Amino acid sequence: MTIASDGAPSNIPEGRPSGPPSRRPDDRAGRRADAQTVFEITQFYFDEAALLDDGRFADWLDLLAEDLDYWAPTRTNRLRRQQSLSIEPRGGTAFYDETKESLRWRIRRFDSGMAWAEDPPSRTRHLISNVIATHVDPEEHPGFIVDDFLVRSAFLVHRSRLQTEQNLFAGQRTDLLRRSGDSFEVARREILLDHNVLMSKNLSIFF
Repeated sequence: MTIASDGAPSNIPEGRPSGPPSRRPDDRAGRRADAQTVFEITQFYFDEAALLDDGRFADWLDLLAEDLDYWAPTRTNRLRRQQSLSIEPRGGTAFYDETKESLRWRIRRFDSGMAWAEDPPSRTRHLISNVIATHVDPEEHPGFIVDDFLVRSAFLVHRSRLQTEQNLFAGQRTDLLRRSGDSFEVARREILLDHNVLMSKNLSIFF
């Protein structure tokens, strides 16, 4: 116990400052999300996959944030010591470099009768696994907060079209998710396909 300046005992423990506690960075930044949150995110991805496979693209758009950045860079074969150069940087060639508005335009085109690559439409099956979710570190992702989530997942997408066309796409997605009501919305999505050269005739599906 310490003695106040007027001689009366003080309840402030020795060694503890009497002013307000200093603000510390949220120690959740960069840490794994809890099991309940990972379950909710996984279910969100399963619901998203079902919308894509059912061709409910307008409903899928509702899962995407208005400031969405949807990017799928190409990649090249490099020697082991050059692996940092194997993925095209921003501004380089990309399979997709989209906003929500440009995706909305793509989807409207499906119903225009002019999207020959998707008329008749593809049949797809999206399989999502290996979900790893961490709290966002705002210092690494400006504009986001620690209650948002950085999520990495693996995907396998089978595409069948017309009589005999078959394609298989594998890769990983890295998302930034925000809470939206009792669910989430995708604010950033980076799609990294495992393929160097795509053998499909076109790429007109979503991941």
